[in-house]
Amino acid sequence: MAAMPTAKSSAKAPAAADPYKKLGTAKLLKIHELMVRARLLEERLIKMSKGGDGFFWIGGPGEEAFNVPLGLQVKKGHGVNFDFLHLHYRSAAVVLALGAKPIDAIRQMRSVGTDPYSKGRNFVNHYAIPEFNVVPVSPTIETQYSTSIGTGIAQARAKTDAITVVNGGDAGTAEGDFHSCLVWANRPALPLPILIVVVNNGYGISTEMRTQHGEKNISDWAKVFPDMPGKTINGNDVLESWTALEEAFSYVRRNRKPYLLEVKASRLYGHSSSSGANRIPEADCIEMLESKMTQLGLAKAADFKKTWDAEAAAIDAAHKQVQAEPFPAVETVWEDVFADGLPPSYPTKGGS
Repeated sequence: MAAMPTAKSSAKAPAAADPYKKLGTAKLLKIHELMVRARLLEERLIKMSKGGDGFFWIGGPGEEAFNVPLGLQVKKGHGVNFDFLHLHYRSAAVVLALGAKPIDAIRQMRSVGTDPYSKGRNFVNHYAIPEFNVVPVSPTIETQYSTSIGTGIAQARAKTDAITVVNGGDAGTAEGDFHSCLVWANRPALPLPILIVVVNNGYGISTEMRTQHGEKNISDWAKVFPDMPGKTINGNDVLESWTALEEAFSYVRRNRKPYLLEVKASRLYGHSSSSGANRIPEADCIEMLESKMTQLGLAKAADFKKTWDAEAAAIDAAHKQVQAEPFPAVETVWEDVFADGLPPSYPTKGGS
């Protein structure tokens, strides 16, 4: 006859706390606020491009649930003792979480002289923020994976817990730059403290990922390098993104070795303005967060509406201000071409 269970063995284990509640209402509301800010900014930039108030648009609506937690977990500052960020053109929510102002992205879209990132010389979402160690974003595909090797080497040699973060898209992993980053980061002679992020929205412009990739997950490339962890997550989920980033940041800071993180996310307005930038019916991470917080009793619909209204008003005011700001003067075209100024011998009037 089987022994009767003891009181200890029959007692139910306490239910684990809901991870959203564990993260806390205040932090979730801050994340939500930044996600809304990023979304409304991108939607305004799209309207500007369609209305002739700017030029080409490309951005990251749909990636906010991952990009905001990424920006909030960065060790922010200038120099080798702070995290370096090699971003691409879908990273608006990352820099907003760092503390960048929406008005500056609007300035870059309109190409006014007050644009702090490129002084009206580059198209939108191409950031350059020295005080946050945000390396200039390049429109060339995936070259950021190569440049991240440089700051990774500097931080591997320094006595610091700071790391390099690089992100890009799924299609760009076919480029040699991505694989060069994997090889250099995993060299036994000098492993590099790089968090290698691939945001997989399922498309390379209009080409579906499933028609091009032989690997099941992009994170499977980590299997080539046994000492490098690789993970694939649902980037539409705020909590999963936050937790995965905590794990990845901690690993790279502690071990001074690379980590490959693949993030599956939506692409809500297509590739860019060249494909129309119309809303696509994919999962919306902001709606998902609002639904979850409402179900858990952490916030009410009225709280979310207040945030949307406040952020929309701020974006409207910023756009109105930028419309009154001047375009770059013609004579400034040669400024900032060289770090030490334009050499007297440099030809500035043809014949070059």
